[in-house]
Amino acid sequence: MSLVSTRYLSACFSIVSLLFLPPWAKMLDAQQAGKLHGAVQDPLGAAVTDASIDLIHNGRIVASTKTDNQGAYGFDITASGRYRVRASAPSFQSGASPIVYVSAASAAELNVTLGTPALTQQVTVTATGTPTPEAQTGASVTVIPSEDFRYATEVQDPLRLVPGLQMTQTGQTGGTTGLNIRGGATDANKVLIDGIPADAIGGAVEFANLASTGIQSIEVLREPNSALYGSDALAGVVNLTTLRGSTVLPLFTYAGDAGNFGTYRNEVTAGMGYRHFDLYSAFARMDTDNSLPNSEFHNATYAGNFGWAPNSANDLRFTVRHIIVSGGQPNRVALYGIPDDGQQKEQDNYYGAIWNNQTTSRWHNLLRYGGLRQNSEFNEFGATGIYDPAIGYWLGAPVTITGANGYSVSGQAIFQYSNQFSQYLSPTSRDFVYAQSDYSVTPHFFALGAFKFEHESGSAGYTGGTPSSIERNNYSYTLQLTGDIRNRLFWNMGTGLEDNGLFGFAATPRASLAYYLVRPSNDGFFSGTKLHGSFGKGIKEPSVYQQANSLYGLLAPLSNGSTLIEQYNVAPLGAEDSRTFDGGVDQQILNGRALLGLTYFHNEFSNGVEYVPQAGLIELGVPAANLPPFAYGGAYINSLAFRSQGAEAEIQYQIGSHLFARGGYTYTDAVVQRSFSSDNLQPSFNTSSDFSNIPIGADSPLVGARPFRIAPHTGYFAINYTRSKFYTTFTGTLVGSRDDSDYLVDPNFGTSLLLPNRNLLGAYQRLKLGGGYQVTHRVNVYTNIQNLLSEHYFEAFGYPALPLTFRSGIKVNFGGESWSLK
Repeated sequence: MSLVSTRYLSACFSIVSLLFLPPWAKMLDAQQAGKLHGAVQDPLGAAVTDASIDLIHNGRIVASTKTDNQGAYGFDITASGRYRVRASAPSFQSGASPIVYVSAASAAELNVTLGTPALTQQVTVTATGTPTPEAQTGASVTVIPSEDFRYATEVQDPLRLVPGLQMTQTGQTGGTTGLNIRGGATDANKVLIDGIPADAIGGAVEFANLASTGIQSIEVLREPNSALYGSDALAGVVNLTTLRGSTVLPLFTYAGDAGNFGTYRNEVTAGMGYRHFDLYSAFARMDTDNSLPNSEFHNATYAGNFGWAPNSANDLRFTVRHIIVSGGQPNRVALYGIPDDGQQKEQDNYYGAIWNNQTTSRWHNLLRYGGLRQNSEFNEFGATGIYDPAIGYWLGAPVTITGANGYSVSGQAIFQYSNQFSQYLSPTSRDFVYAQSDYSVTPHFFALGAFKFEHESGSAGYTGGTPSSIERNNYSYTLQLTGDIRNRLFWNMGTGLEDNGLFGFAATPRASLAYYLVRPSNDGFFSGTKLHGSFGKGIKEPSVYQQANSLYGLLAPLSNGSTLIEQYNVAPLGAEDSRTFDGGVDQQILNGRALLGLTYFHNEFSNGVEYVPQAGLIELGVPAANLPPFAYGGAYINSLAFRSQGAEAEIQYQIGSHLFARGGYTYTDAVVQRSFSSDNLQPSFNTSSDFSNIPIGADSPLVGARPFRIAPHTGYFAINYTRSKFYTTFTGTLVGSRDDSDYLVDPNFGTSLLLPNRNLLGAYQRLKLGGGYQVTHRVNVYTNIQNLLSEHYFEAFGYPALPLTFRSGIKVNFGGESWSLK
């Protein structure tokens, strides 16, 4: 048996051994048999006394009590079943616990956190690895409940309404979509679906494929957390959680809507919770033609969540998400004047199993298995441009292109280089096992340790060629300590130790702190002041293609490769690094009805992987005589560095009992500090223009300039009105000018079609209006209008966004608690 297999099996046996209750723990449960107890706390963990507690079983209140002077409560359980508690107290929002199975022969604990008008009781697990109220974290984290994105079709929609985040979509629905967090790259974020990483090897995530189907909540951590999540959590973490079945009797829903541009969407769900089991399934399919030729798109998504709780101390859960998407890729129609005949197809599967064991009231253990199978396929069916026999390539139509910076060029660009069918495949496979043990040493001091083994493999290449293939075995170790002092100072510190199959060992420390100068209350204009700050290091592993085409990867197969590698100390690609810190203040005002937040952030991204031509390799010390004739004249190395700093401001205001508003603004000052790309070694100049003295980065940003598509100024707002059976929401995303390139080459392989990068992309406002009405307790009607002003804009230069779109539909509920047993 191999060393890897031995370590893997040893780890699994060690983990499983944690899940069996020791005899003394079973005796403890027996002594507390038939008891449901817990505590009610405010957002800072202080006891809420004299709170009203209702015990709910099968949707009915079966008992009530009050909390004591320690905020504690207790109920005797005489019948096994699924229970939850609901708590309320003056000056607090009411709150409810999750539903859990409680046996009449065991004990269970359910704690409830009540929110103030400005400090909700949202709980995050992304920042600390264990359920923690947002108010008790010093990290910059946002929790978005499903109520904030009802009837939205894509996960990217609510993410546009979070400070520090910027979504960029190349075109219309289904176009490649990336997320930038505080100026980080689009492949610098760890995205989790029920704890399962959704990133391809190297960190890339296609947000255009992530439908909102079955999503209960979205958590966003706007800072690295490789300490908990390992590689790819370089700039931030996004965690998606699937709904659970909860009704005693089966609940079925159907939602169907239609809109302009041939848009149709249908969704069905089914769920229930019965005794030890809860089940939930959802399936949705969306089809649209979009407004451009060859841009049709469809997305079919299935989500499942199935749980089994054999007793109060143990819970086993299976989750699955299956995605099938297909769409036309018209390319940059605004620049070529002719749509491409490309097609993107993908089939993704995310599946996992997690076992939670509450060994004692203080000791919790978790074991998770997760798997990912991504199969991405890009097809190019042939040339659609205008053939130019002089050069043997196909050109776009004659166009005049004007940037938001006022500069303009005219002509035809080389559009396609072949009329042959081509297919590019990039499958990814990942399996991992994760074990976590956490222990509450005291009510104010908490320790967590974790281990993860991960096996990943992938390839990338054209059909008929030789694909680039890799396999990696990665090991991660985590130690984290969390605590508070008098429910006023909250701290968290820890580190991750990553042993990656490619770049080896890396340490990723992290710490955060929150301190309340003034405790939150509902009295006074200034009624709560929180200071917070955090520091962290993140890492990201290279992609399959980058590894195969790295300097090390290209030298190794050569007959004298080992000699060159040793002579010039060439190492495999290393990890990309980030070092970040932030600090700010949250101020509660207007008797607790409003919350203001201001945060400064500073991120340093180093050792970025970039393609460096031979001239750059020579400048870095590799003699030209010893360089082999690489396929494209260069290789990938760790040589890129950039900095991103700025400030976030946000406000939440409960204007009245039915009206709530929130908004935010982010300033991002991002600049490239080091690069050896071909553009930086020899910038381009458009000598046939009236801006011939301006250096241009044709394919990448120049040193001293902003990274492409990162806006210095972004903002958002949301206004929600809810009353009785009616609700409406009005939201807006506001994005300022950005740098970019048109990436064009003229028929003479020259630069006459290049435009200056600075502010090439114009500002835009993306306004959305939606609402719904509950016709009966089973029937809802709803509508959504997007791009309300029908503004013409690009999120990526040359890719037109959708004009005004609308969808209207109906949702029908059947079953659930409304059924009666005959």
